[in-house]
Amino acid sequence: MEFLTGFLRSGVLPMIMLAVRAVTPVLALYVVWRSYTSFQKGQRRRDPVIMLWDEASGTRFPVLCWENSIGRSKSCDIYLPDATASRDHAVLMRRDEGWFICDTGSHSGVLVNGRKIDGKKLVNIGDSITMGSTTLTLWNADAQPERRKVFTGFSREAASPFKLMFTASLVHVLMGLQSCLTEEGFRYEPLLPLAAVLVMGWGLYLFSIAILHRVSFEIETVAYLLSGIGINLLAATNPAGVTTQMAAMLLGMLLFSFLIWFMGDMDRVAKFRLYIGIGAILLFAVNLVFGREVYGSKNWIMIGPVSIQPSEFIKIAFVFVGTSTLDRLQTKKNITEFLVFAGVCMGFLFLMRDFGTALIFFACFLIIAFMRSGSIRTIALILVGASLGVVLILYFKPYVMERFAGWRHVWEDVNGIGYQQTRVLTYIASGGLFGVGLGKGCLSYIFAADSDLVFGLLCEEQGLLMGLVVLLALGLFILYARSDVIRSRSTFFSIASCAAAGLLVFQACLNVFGVTDILPLTGVTLPFISAGGSSMISVWGLMAFLKTSDERTYGARRASRHGFYSAREAGGSPASNAGRPRGNPVGTSKPHNVPPERERGSRQGAHGRPASAGTGKHGRPSGGERERNREMEDIYS
Repeated sequence: MEFLTGFLRSGVLPMIMLAVRAVTPVLALYVVWRSYTSFQKGQRRRDPVIMLWDEASGTRFPVLCWENSIGRSKSCDIYLPDATASRDHAVLMRRDEGWFICDTGSHSGVLVNGRKIDGKKLVNIGDSITMGSTTLTLWNADAQPERRKVFTGFSREAASPFKLMFTASLVHVLMGLQSCLTEEGFRYEPLLPLAAVLVMGWGLYLFSIAILHRVSFEIETVAYLLSGIGINLLAATNPAGVTTQMAAMLLGMLLFSFLIWFMGDMDRVAKFRLYIGIGAILLFAVNLVFGREVYGSKNWIMIGPVSIQPSEFIKIAFVFVGTSTLDRLQTKKNITEFLVFAGVCMGFLFLMRDFGTALIFFACFLIIAFMRSGSIRTIALILVGASLGVVLILYFKPYVMERFAGWRHVWEDVNGIGYQQTRVLTYIASGGLFGVGLGKGCLSYIFAADSDLVFGLLCEEQGLLMGLVVLLALGLFILYARSDVIRSRSTFFSIASCAAAGLLVFQACLNVFGVTDILPLTGVTLPFISAGGSSMISVWGLMAFLKTSDERTYGARRASRHGFYSAREAGGSPASNAGRPRGNPVGTSKPHNVPPERERGSRQGAHGRPASAGTGKHGRPSGGERERNREMEDIYS
């Protein structure tokens, strides 16, 4: 111990700590970038999983997605050049039980094997589906895989989830050492938060990989990395508040795991969407009645020593209510219900005077509205209405203008209205590329340094490079969501992941641009980094939307039910984990005017078997064969 004390008081320690601060952002950047490139490499090719064959014309329609719109409109995934078909005639969708065809309010209806259906109907290989005057037969796919042309990094192989988690943990350990090793001696207090972060992160890893047998852990790794950075920063700045943050991280991980399970059943999600929306409105009402006003906004509920910010949890409900599956979107071709719900939420936030959160909700609303309607005209009308609302707010609530008074003029009153922003800009510059070390920053003495101003604190103590790495990690969530759009199990997940990612990125922009005086200061938190238990729980909940959008999340679970496991069953090919095609209906499958192969002398039954093997009349599989088909499809889909 005396040797350690002497070493800490020597002049070597500052140089070692500088080297540690230089290495830490490099390792963090490696985790962030390799997580993203590994995620990209794990995505499937756009291979057809089944085909629809028009025997009359010999046209084949490749089915690429989990949910496929079929109709006369050229915007449909499967375009039917048939004047007797409706523009949006039906939806062909994959569920755990098999493939279903659903009539979405067409004029002539949908017939399966000559019988008109009501609602959705399970279809099997060899069944015929009639829409208008077009009859399509469901067959197995025999198309060549489509080559991917997306950049997935310089490495040819995906990174090991264990190696990424180990590197992320090393980042946390290096940050913890900065708090422990001081010239006054070795401090033991930061070891508890560090150990808690490591235990929670590796616990989630073992639960996901070892117990649930999932093959992907990239999104969780990035969330774990960012959460650990925030907790280590808070432990050095505000040790009294770090216990709440650690508990919030644990609750956030539990919520993350629960939501993944909950969204595994689309029927359950559809059933509870209404109750989730009602619960969100009731929570807003409780907040308005019993909430406590803090710094001008009535957005806190105090329960003994615990304070809760309900609007953080309502963000999750907002995404839930705004999303929907394709069959329901085409059956109800409007967003009236969501407009009403969004309007009620905005009204409550206005009464609570929480305008920063209202901006975040509005940005999320625009993303969901556009993805649901696809109409730029609708978005333009919404923006015009919102602009009129802003004018009315400024007219009837002139105190709101006070928040804009110092915008772009902070240097004119550095000890008044520009006090916080000028200190943030000064201390970011003083921190340089590698920072001054955890717990040694001057910004920590400024009000709200660990919450609203936390980006400045991070840059001062850990350097501008670390701040940019954190922003890159948050920005890449958009690309994670974009990668899943055409491969998600449902339109629900595609919309939800884009909305969640857009919400997080927009919130980060408000925080960073606000404290650097590019935008007015709104007082919103920086996801994962700012102190705040409600915020930490909320962002982990939003991560669940990105995770469920990844088709591999549920693929491994289905494969494990059958007692064996491989990359292909998990949604990936043996070489690159590129799975069989699943996805939401974005893009259009154009017909291939090439008839199925006939040189074998008979039709092909399920999984390449001849029609004579276990098939009924008209070349369709018999009852027993269909059961075997469903079992095999459930394994290999």
